[in-house]
Amino acid sequence: MAFASSLLSAPVSRVRASIAPELAAFPPARMCVSLKAARRRGSRHGVRAEVNESGSILAVDALSQVKHVLLPVTDRNPYLSEGTRQAAATTASLAKKYGANITVVVIDDNPKESFPEHETQMSSIRWHLSEGGFTEFGLMERLGEGRKPTAIIGEVADELELDLVVLSMEAIHSKHVDGNLLAEFIPCPVLLLPL
Repeated sequence: MAFASSLLSAPVSRVRASIAPELAAFPPARMCVSLKAARRRGSRHGVRAEVNESGSILAVDALSQVKHVLLPVTDRNPYLSEGTRQAAATTASLAKKYGANITVVVIDDNPKESFPEHETQMSSIRWHLSEGGFTEFGLMERLGEGRKPTAIIGEVADELELDLVVLSMEAIHSKHVDGNLLAEFIPCPVLLLPL
């Protein structure tokens, strides 16, 4: 507020608006586009739109083509961390809405024998997905391989030709998954859920 009050006002006659020289070569932008033109342009670029009763355009749901979803579990909490529980609920909700299959991959650097609460974690995963309406889903365990979880997630997504990976930002913040490598290793869209 103190800064704003220290500004001097200039009379309107002294203020002139002009186009920056760098932008002078470009034609002026048209501010309105007809609905008919928008539909033509959308069909050329593979974009689909629907018109609802009020006449406004609605984008078609981008997730409607999702048929196989991956839920990576990278934490060691036998009852699942808050982020993994949120990812499980979101995965179940999306899969139920779009009729998709779910595959869960449990990833850990250590072998199953070194984690005494492994079965508790498996039960917890089953319980959280069943709460979302899923009792049947694929389950993979990639334990004790000594490889980065990001690479394992990408490998599984590629092998199973998955359509979507649902992951909590908690996995990135806790350094289990390298966020910088997600785009390099994962061949499908990744839905990152906030904490």
